Amino acid sequence: MKIIDSGVLDAVSAAARQSPRLRKNHNLHPSDASACHRFFNAIEPGSYIRPHRHLDPEKDETLIIMRGTLGIVTFDDSGEVTGSALLQAAGGQVVADLPHGVYHTALSLESGTIFLEVKAGPYLPFSAEEKAPFAPEEGAPEAARYLERLSGLFR
Repeated sequence: MKIIDSGVLDAVSAAARQSPRLRKNHNLHPSDASACHRFFNAIEPGSYIRPHRHLDPEKDETLIIMRGTLGIVTFDDSGEVTGSALLQAAGGQVVADLPHGVYHTALSLESGTIFLEVKAGPYLPFSAEEKAPFAPEEGAPEAARYLERLSGLFR
């Protein structure tokens, strides 16, 4: 049995703050080849997750907020926002269940944000068809402006 306590969550948050990408995973599943992926994702404000989709019909994705505040945004194929949700550990909306095939992203709106992510494995890098062509690549100069625009949906 694995027990996750506040010390584990504190450590993964600290690691996220030190990471160049401003996020860090703490996996519960044993390997990238596992059929079910369960992990804590610590994410800090300013971390950019390029919008993407999972085309595999078994790769619906569930996000459960543990700490902080997380914005979820969905898009149509042309990049228009089709929905947004604010997940807050302090109450209100606490779970987002994202169907496969839908472009989406998540953004931290509060330092120390952690969510539990559950989806089918195995881990595979995104294919070209899964990356949103309307959004900048991670690390691209325009990514910060794009992230700021998405953050504005929650102000």
